[in-house]
Amino acid sequence: GFEDPDSILLTSARSRIGVSELLEAVCRDIPPPEDLPDDDGKILRAQVVDSWFEPLRGVVCLVQMLSGELHENSRISIIEPHAKSKDEAKDGVPHNYNTKEHFSVQDVGMVLPQRLRTGSLRRGQLGYVIVGLRDPRQARPGTIITLQKDLSTVVNMYLPHTSFGGGDESKSVLYASVHPFEGEGFDELVAAVERLALNDTGLEVQKTSGNSNNEGGPYLGPGLRVGFQGLLHVEVFQQRLVDEHGLEAIVTPPKVPYRITYLQSKNRKISVDAPETETIEDLSKWPGQGFRFKVEEPIVDVRIMAPMDYAGNIMDLIKRKRGTEMETRPIDESTWLFTATLPWGEVVTSFFDELKNCSAGYASFDHKPSSEPFREANLSKVDIMLNGDVVDPLAFVCHKDSAQEQGRVVCKKLHEVLPRQQFVIVIQAKADSKIIASERIRPYRKDVLTTGGSKAVGGGDITRKKKLLEKQKRGKKRAQSTGRVALSQQAFNSVITR
Repeated sequence: GFEDPDSILLTSARSRIGVSELLEAVCRDIPPPEDLPDDDGKILRAQVVDSWFEPLRGVVCLVQMLSGELHENSRISIIEPHAKSKDEAKDGVPHNYNTKEHFSVQDVGMVLPQRLRTGSLRRGQLGYVIVGLRDPRQARPGTIITLQKDLSTVVNMYLPHTSFGGGDESKSVLYASVHPFEGEGFDELVAAVERLALNDTGLEVQKTSGNSNNEGGPYLGPGLRVGFQGLLHVEVFQQRLVDEHGLEAIVTPPKVPYRITYLQSKNRKISVDAPETETIEDLSKWPGQGFRFKVEEPIVDVRIMAPMDYAGNIMDLIKRKRGTEMETRPIDESTWLFTATLPWGEVVTSFFDELKNCSAGYASFDHKPSSEPFREANLSKVDIMLNGDVVDPLAFVCHKDSAQEQGRVVCKKLHEVLPRQQFVIVIQAKADSKIIASERIRPYRKDVLTTGGSKAVGGGDITRKKKLLEKQKRGKKRAQSTGRVALSQQAFNSVITR
């Protein structure tokens, strides 16, 4: 925060209030750029501040000139700097660079705020550079642009290591699987997601196989494992797919990493002094019956700021989500700050929506990794089965004490959102090899005893009627064994918002 509240400037660009005072404060309080310790005025070093993709020009880089000059038609290379001090500039490890990637400068200029082509930039200036890149990740914020002929010299020189929000901050917070709504639209989905990633460097995209034993399985088919910056990022991603590419995609519930430590059992011989530990995200790899193990779940610290009138509702929500170490602190006479430690699995489901509901939308919320990244908990995996087949993407993990309650909630929501078929759909929740909840969707039923209007078949002959009913029964039984239930985004939302 600000050490001196009187130093805060009241500014409104729309109303033209305080603009001159703000410009004077920038000139007075912000120091000029410092000379690099080994600057000889000749070697080019320009640091990328931001980069974005434009359909007609490719990637546009906003750069800060640290030393030297940059001219159009120059051949440049891009370097990923290490974090090392000025004293280590000559003795440290050389910086990372690709010897095969060199580019020709196509356009150079200033941003005023519209782009003004000047043909060159010199030390101390901030401007834009276009070199023909096709992916913003080739020039992430913090990377260094230098001339190709000076590359062997620059990699051993001092380069400032600044992330500009493009370093660890861009690491994905949560992962989910993305599958096409139509099973045959996987190629179109891949192309659309790659296009979105050009202007959204926060996306991490990996392909999944789509076999029955892997992510997706027979119900969803092949898909993409995508890393997001948060739940809001997931919603924006889905909306952009629809608006910009006309594609509807199914996004599975966010994946939470759990740490499994196997203990001595009949099925697994383990040394007491060296227990086996693994971290899993895919719940299909969850240990089955016959194994003894303990589970640790990821923990995060949350901060909630809300009006004092909703304090009771917020504290009840935190307790319900298994929050610990809860503290409250007044910010002013009408606003409180709530801090607590929560399991990450509870935060990525419906916590934010429930927080908005219980605070009438006035609460603000953020989170960060806890000092204790994992904590042991009494957890249970709940499998969702459709007609006896386990649907891996619908499985979830919760506390054992609430497994039955949450299983019932998910089964009821699936009963509401799954489309009715010509065969019976039996929805079941299973935990620890026991059925803990069940719902049944009745099939459509055609009256085979009438041929048209109200005319009855067989003229009252019961044997004819029984023959038609038995034929219908055999057809439904055949459909029961071969039919497949179509899953929609609402089905996965029932798990996320349980």
